[in-house]
Amino acid sequence: MLIACLSLTTFAQSRKYVVIGYVTGGGWTKEGLEADAKRMTHINFAFAVPNEQGVLAPLDKQSIKTLATLTGLKKINKDLKILISIGGWGGCKYFSDVSLNEVARQKFAKSCLDLLNTHHLDGVDIDWEYPDQIGAGNIFRPEDKQNYTLLLKTLREQLDEQGKKDKRLNANHYLLTSATGGDTAFVNHTELGNAAKYLDYVNIMTYDLYHGNDVVTGHHSPLYQSKSSDRSRNSSDDAVKGHVQAGVPINKIVMGVPFYGRGWTNVNPANQGLFQKTENTKHSFISYTELMDKYINKNGWKRYWDDAAKVPYLWNEKEKSFLSYADEESLKYKTKYIKDQGMAGIMFWEYNHDLPARTLMTSIEKGLK
Repeated sequence: MLIACLSLTTFAQSRKYVVIGYVTGGGWTKEGLEADAKRMTHINFAFAVPNEQGVLAPLDKQSIKTLATLTGLKKINKDLKILISIGGWGGCKYFSDVSLNEVARQKFAKSCLDLLNTHHLDGVDIDWEYPDQIGAGNIFRPEDKQNYTLLLKTLREQLDEQGKKDKRLNANHYLLTSATGGDTAFVNHTELGNAAKYLDYVNIMTYDLYHGNDVVTGHHSPLYQSKSSDRSRNSSDDAVKGHVQAGVPINKIVMGVPFYGRGWTNVNPANQGLFQKTENTKHSFISYTELMDKYINKNGWKRYWDDAAKVPYLWNEKEKSFLSYADEESLKYKTKYIKDQGMAGIMFWEYNHDLPARTLMTSIEKGLK
């Protein structure tokens, strides 16, 4: 029994969790990325976008330059994987069309592989927001529920075929991942159990659970339900459990965390603005860097802690303004949860929102050791 316990402890200590960072085309330097190359296991470059012809629109010069910088990081970390993320909020208009039939799916998959081969990438991340749901001007239809799975199946098959042909060292398996919604709607409008068969990782966006369209404030990335919540929205824990119940293996699930805060103005002052009505005339999206510089216990903003939800929030009494965000303390609980549940690791949006201090990235690194 003692030997078994020691073996289990050794395994837990030696396990490597994935740390997936989304990187966009700005807000960082090459030198800064080189310094962080060993702190991430995967980088998802955002975004490539499918056009009305069912193929990926050509990347601009800046994106091409960025991809060259990212793939160059392998000189520092040979195990680092670079993926192209496709879609994103505002980039999903034609996903329903490109997944509608096998001809369209094959055409889209070929376009993905062309881009992968051109830029020597390690895989594809699908960020379809959202199958069979309204998004930012996207086309959607009931068939999306099955076609989301079929699109991933086609991509998996083509990536596997490419892997058989590729002679590069350690390139025989190309990665396929997907960013999924943290709410119950995403689970209900997809076949996650079937879809997960084709995915290496399922990256749950357990943030924006309260967002810019809401006229009631709330935690946008709580670990658990708040005692003062009406439980009409998921917590991160709810999202993970919902994915598992839908058939996604827990060891494929990656928890997404935000490197930014969401805020509301003209808020009812009860309960320090938490779960209160707002006129929502000025919703804000603020990087963690700016939160540290100008907001957290500064300029009239006071930090509070919701011990049930395991997240902080800010309240400005004078301005009647509320901010929800994640910080070092909340990430300690989230990284512990990831380890306790046997999850694959953590994902964050996005890299440049934590620069130059890298406070949250350091917290993740410490928490997953």
